Amino acid sequence: MTEFEHPGDAGAGAGPARRPVPAADGAVDSAAYDAVVLAGGAARRLGGADKPGVRVGGRALLDRVLAACAAARTTVVVAAPRPTARPVVWAREEPPGGGPLAALDAGLRHTTADHVVLLSADLPFLGRRTVEGLWDTLRRSTADGVVLTDAEGRDQPLVAAYRSPALRRGLAALTDRHGGLTGLPLRRLTASLALTRVVDPVASFDCDTWDDIATARARIREHGHVLDEWISAVKDELGIDLDVDTGVLLDLARDAAHGVARPAAPLTTFLVGYAAARAGGDREAVAEAARKAAALALRWADEEAAATGSAATGSADVAPDATPDSRPDAK
Repeated sequence: MTEFEHPGDAGAGAGPARRPVPAADGAVDSAAYDAVVLAGGAARRLGGADKPGVRVGGRALLDRVLAACAAARTTVVVAAPRPTARPVVWAREEPPGGGPLAALDAGLRHTTADHVVLLSADLPFLGRRTVEGLWDTLRRSTADGVVLTDAEGRDQPLVAAYRSPALRRGLAALTDRHGGLTGLPLRRLTASLALTRVVDPVASFDCDTWDDIATARARIREHGHVLDEWISAVKDELGIDLDVDTGVLLDLARDAAHGVARPAAPLTTFLVGYAAARAGGDREAVAEAARKAAALALRWADEEAAATGSAATGSADVAPDATPDSRPDAK
């Protein structure tokens, strides 16, 4: 476990993901990264429970990590196959349970990118922004890897981005020296690498014990985190990969509830979503539909306020420059 603190939110839904950009000839951008997620292990401190499947905020720990590295060109999970929220490539070390270096070697065999993000499957607060930041820092440096550290400065090598050639060279050297990788600790590899370190006690928080699980479950229900966590969970559950401005939608719901009627809030936001989907379903479509609905709600509220004021004073709600109504049905 790494010590947990409460600095700024680094939740799973934070920030849009950068996706590989196709080149003109249709090839994938050479700057893309692959991800290897280690999801094996005996979880002895959890009493042998299926740790990757333990739910935090309604989502399995493994699915939360997979959401954080969703921009990877290829995501390899080293473990026995199981249902996951998004497609992955499965790999297994030989023999199973051979330790992190053997698992990394097995996963790395399914990757082709020059950069690999290496993650454990028990990181409840890992977000896309952190993963993208690790990769971007690596790309801009000459280091072999970029590793998160906890509040005490301890390296967390399973929350890191590495250059694939450096990993392959290091694994090959250890295999030659020891006759294999089974049972070797990960530090045997990382000690030979030139690493850049980034402090992030939230994203590096891992769940080794049931107390850690309880801490994670409590944090996501705190006032400053619960909404982002809920939105991220809903998007994953519905298979929606859309970065929306929740502030715009909340303002719309508030205006509809206050200016029209409380039940108008959920119904209006549903209709906005439907209209945005018909208009293309991207962030701009949501924002435009929300803007129109919010303007309507404010006009509705203004008319209600004017009507209330007129009833209180007994005067007609007529603008000073209004002309008499000449419609045939005018009274």
